[in-house]
Amino acid sequence: MIRKPWWKILTFIILMYVCTMGFLVDIPKLDGRLQHSVRNLFFHVPMWISMMILFSTSVVYAVLYLRKPNSTYDIYSLEFARTGLIFSFMGLATGSIWANYQWGSPWSGDPKQNGAAIAVLIYCAYFVLRGSLNDDEKKARIGAVYNIFAFFMLFPTIWILPRLVESLHPGGLGSEGNPGLNPNDTTSAMKMVMVPAFIGWSLLGVWIATLRVRVALLKEKQLNNE
Repeated sequence: MIRKPWWKILTFIILMYVCTMGFLVDIPKLDGRLQHSVRNLFFHVPMWISMMILFSTSVVYAVLYLRKPNSTYDIYSLEFARTGLIFSFMGLATGSIWANYQWGSPWSGDPKQNGAAIAVLIYCAYFVLRGSLNDDEKKARIGAVYNIFAFFMLFPTIWILPRLVESLHPGGLGSEGNPGLNPNDTTSAMKMVMVPAFIGWSLLGVWIATLRVRVALLKEKQLNNE
């Protein structure tokens, strides 16, 4: 399926639709400063969804490698983690843009922002760790173990701890929920953009990761032939 062109064409069509309708779709009249910044819902939230899908795939291959050491498993795990990290940066960037309009500053030290930054730094350390090792087998084995640790650290840093303290971010303690996701505020027209956004950005992430995997496998094959 990965080599089939239909899903890549579908990805392109979905994202063209999302990037167009995301700025054209009618949104409800919301109180406060949210206003048209709610359109970032079609870009910010899907970045984190895509990140979780990519990191989840990466950790699956990390477990497969530990069960049965195979360089192909390691390559898949590494490249999906790299692509997931790219989407996490985009999630932070789009979130900072939204925060600038909502809270008056791109970075206000909100627990949700800090937790996301910590999770990203933990994954950055994964690549630093791999780069510090010269032996390929040790690099893959230790990297797989750390990958599992980094993945499970996502849950307390992003999904659990920020919800237990006072937070400006929707979903935090004392917040009123996410206006963009509130059934009373979200229109059917917005859902017609939001759901394709989740699918389209996730497919794009998988597409990028699989391209990186194919390049890495070709490089490995070339080295083996030399």
